[in-house]
Amino acid sequence: MEQLCIGIDLGGTSIKMGIFSADAKLLKKWEIPTDTSNKGENIIKDIAKSIKKELKASDLSIMDCIGIGMGVPGPVLKSGYVKVCVNLGWKDVYPGRELSDILGGIAVYLGNDANVAALGESWQGAAKDTQDTVLVTIGTGVGSGIIIDGKIVVGRHGLAGEIGHIHVEDNESKQCNCGAYGCLEQLASATGIVRLAKAALEKDKRSSLLQNIEKLTAKDVFDSAKAGDEVAMEIVQKVCAYLGVAISKVSLTVDPEVIVIGGGVSKAGSFLTDLIKKEYLKYTTLSDEHADIVLAQLGNDAGIYGAAKLALSALT
Repeated sequence: MEQLCIGIDLGGTSIKMGIFSADAKLLKKWEIPTDTSNKGENIIKDIAKSIKKELKASDLSIMDCIGIGMGVPGPVLKSGYVKVCVNLGWKDVYPGRELSDILGGIAVYLGNDANVAALGESWQGAAKDTQDTVLVTIGTGVGSGIIIDGKIVVGRHGLAGEIGHIHVEDNESKQCNCGAYGCLEQLASATGIVRLAKAALEKDKRSSLLQNIEKLTAKDVFDSAKAGDEVAMEIVQKVCAYLGVAISKVSLTVDPEVIVIGGGVSKAGSFLTDLIKKEYLKYTTLSDEHADIVLAQLGNDAGIYGAAKLALSALT
């Protein structure tokens, strides 16, 4: 029997899981809903139950697996301690230990979900065959993961790569969920893009395609910009300017080979990455050599790929 491992991407709405061979082949994937009731006390039990069920359905058992990797939506210390996962209701937990105990002592390795997704893109995605990668995910929030020498950079307090909370706007009066003001996430996430668009429409008297959209989304803003709408284009340029500034700060700190753009907003494609790169280059003038900015390739599977790699790396 070939060596297998399991990758888990634990989200606030669903839990994605996959069985992988040691040579990176995804053999099976599935997902279950995330039960956040009672402060998420059933989450790990549900994961263990689902793993046993899917292994049995494939005529396998936990004994066929050499390890499990899991990405969780919150800071993770090297000890496996998770202080808080707001979306799950968790506080002061060791989820890896709990899962290992239920599954008979199998090794379980944890990482922050954005970091783990970055590892996935570095391993088998847009940054394959590179060692130094930064993944920036632009969705409901703005997350990031940093890979240096093929390994996740966690930081002393588990906060490395929190690009969404880099300060980019001095004149922001609304407080971010983190407690600060003017964070990138407030202005460049899907939510932030809609917020900027609504503010622009209130002040700008020019005709815009956005005025006729009842439930405005970030996709609407990008689609309208692509169609030549001046108001939408100005919003997109503003968003990309914020992203370019923040990414340049990260790049000048860790100097990656590749910067991968993922998340729902990345579906805007090269239109988005070209504008980000234009802004990014304004602030990285120290060298003619720059990180390439590319689109993510693994989509929603990045988390399970990265989690599997997390487990495999720990065992080699």
